[in-house]
Amino acid sequence: MNRLYKTVLGFIGVAVITSCSKYKPLDFDVDKPESITAQEDIDAYPALKSYINRVAHPGFKLGVALGLQEYLDKGVMYRLANRNFDEIVLGYEMKHGAVVKADGSLDLVKVNSFLQTAGESGMQVYGHTLMWHANQNASYLKGLLSPLLVTSPAYPNDLSLAGLKDKSFTGWSLSHPGAGISIADGEGMGAGNKAIKLVAGGGSSAATDLQLITPGVAVNKTHKYEVVMYIKSDVAGEGRVSFEGLKNNTPSVDWTKTGTASPTFTTGISWKEIRFTIDDFSGDHIKLHFDLGYKAGVTYYIDINNLYVYDTQGTPVISNLVSNGDFESGSGWGGWGGSSTRGITADGMGVGNKGKAFFVTNPAKAANYWDVQTSYNFAAPLDNGETYELSFWVKGTAAGIIRPELQSADYSSNGYGQVAVTTEWKQVSVATTATSADRARLVFSYGEFAGTVYIDDVVLKNTKASGGATTIVEKTAAEKKYILNAALDKWMSGMVGAGKSMVKAWDVVNEPMDDGNPYELKTAAGRPNIAADEFFWQDYLGKDYAVTAFKMARQYGNATDIHFINDYNLEYNLDKCRGLIAYVNYIESKGAKVDGIGTQMHINTGTSKENIAEMFKLLAATGKLIKVSELDIGVGVKTPEATAAHYKAQADMYKYVIDKYFELIPAKQRYGITIWSPLDSRANSSWRAGEPIGIWTEAYVRKLGYAATAQALEANAK
Repeated sequence: MNRLYKTVLGFIGVAVITSCSKYKPLDFDVDKPESITAQEDIDAYPALKSYINRVAHPGFKLGVALGLQEYLDKGVMYRLANRNFDEIVLGYEMKHGAVVKADGSLDLVKVNSFLQTAGESGMQVYGHTLMWHANQNASYLKGLLSPLLVTSPAYPNDLSLAGLKDKSFTGWSLSHPGAGISIADGEGMGAGNKAIKLVAGGGSSAATDLQLITPGVAVNKTHKYEVVMYIKSDVAGEGRVSFEGLKNNTPSVDWTKTGTASPTFTTGISWKEIRFTIDDFSGDHIKLHFDLGYKAGVTYYIDINNLYVYDTQGTPVISNLVSNGDFESGSGWGGWGGSSTRGITADGMGVGNKGKAFFVTNPAKAANYWDVQTSYNFAAPLDNGETYELSFWVKGTAAGIIRPELQSADYSSNGYGQVAVTTEWKQVSVATTATSADRARLVFSYGEFAGTVYIDDVVLKNTKASGGATTIVEKTAAEKKYILNAALDKWMSGMVGAGKSMVKAWDVVNEPMDDGNPYELKTAAGRPNIAADEFFWQDYLGKDYAVTAFKMARQYGNATDIHFINDYNLEYNLDKCRGLIAYVNYIESKGAKVDGIGTQMHINTGTSKENIAEMFKLLAATGKLIKVSELDIGVGVKTPEATAAHYKAQADMYKYVIDKYFELIPAKQRYGITIWSPLDSRANSSWRAGEPIGIWTEAYVRKLGYAATAQALEANAK
């Protein structure tokens, strides 16, 4: 009989003696079922963390994985975690996919609330995970790398480019050429296009030390004109556009539509759009000065085909196959599907907060993308074999997907692909080729979108038509690496910075090693299916992606933070364990510091105990801190089919893992053990669905695995 059971009987006896009623003993005895006695014995164990001798094991942490909201709710899981564990790790909510929004900003409201709640409860928080290929906002990251689609204005260019296109510079002034101004073939945007190449001299420091002046541009003083240029540089640069013929020839401008005006703009290795309007003319002609002399030794490129000065109130030169594509007449398109609605907005709700727009509201996603559609019928069918460019402005009340297509009466079509919709207006430019002579309508599908989509300024034209040409600019490998480094820096600084006061240990890199080639990094190459939230940073940043991540984590966190690399199946595939260790050595050879290695150990009762022991030996030999980071143990069947023998085997394996960890990992290297799934997996769970993997049941009842864990801790952490 256990002590708790004795105490309960003693309490009952005292209560009876002190009662005002006379005690009458029963004349028979009832034996408790063995299962109840066994459960009472398990329930008598103290809280798990009470078994750890903090003097002998000051750094050891017994951790548990939870969901953010179940901890914030302060219900049973909150109390279970606080009572039994030292440290909490969130399974999902501190990952890139959960925190990074569609525009790249970080939503840390709930994370901050969680950190505060954990701090108030005296719980430590383990950060999981900073860099991984899964659970990423892959749509945002892929969007950063997508081709730049540039549509030239639908108006005549008032700036003569003839002297650039024939390389004569006729009409252009090169009075301050720096280290050289020339026309570079193949350096413009898109394949084979020209660019102006401008090189700043070694002593360049003033704006006009490198300057190119345009020919005169005739203007209507009562109109607004827009200047458009695309520029890049080999290293970080700086420039401005100044003028002759304005009342203020050196204006501060919101060059890149950030909402803030400045005297100059910056440049880098990617093409940057400079676009702004002017209207303070002092005469009927102007000249533009491209002033790029601020920094020495920088080489700049200005795309020629998309260098524009045009009258925004002039006559368009596009032949638009969609009449009233700006919807200003108040008429929209027909449509159908479910409980969707459509119509024209009020004035002032169009792009740029001007005019009207067309809208479609789809209350919920449909089974198929084509279940909700709108249709515009052409005056005549399109020409078979011709390519048609579609451009329009779009935004939504939420992020989502729509699909435009050119369609025939029999529903065959030529699609433009998926178009991502964000909550901000953006211009889309796509093209497709008509493969039938009966393509008679433009159809948009909204079945994948839940909310309201707004569309404005729709233009459909044959690519042979004049005006509004589209240039597709693929990003180079160097650009992609640069862009992703910046995105990673934004993520790491924001996430690590938010956790700085509470999080003292992080999974910096998660699951880097390939299963089939365990000495190589994972890659998207050759995978038949890539999940929507998967993004393989290493495919763009190379083998040093983890070097960068560890250095950034160190830069933005605390100097004493503990940084782990973490992977799974290290006990299943010992070569993967060796490959991970080799990669740790590589990371440190490049100047980054890896403090510890995490082994996930999502195992089952049949996992090789010999492999588990060998894995611990390999990890111990590194001298690094070692953490069992995500321990759960399955029994191979669903809960209804599990027997007492299954649960006994599970308990034995929990005890074996903990015993071997303490036996084979030296005391100074023991960071701790985290129970990844404290409760058995629910049938509708996405993780090992319906399998009894925890040390509590779904109903929060302690299992034999709890007793085994307690016994192992009692034996080893004393």
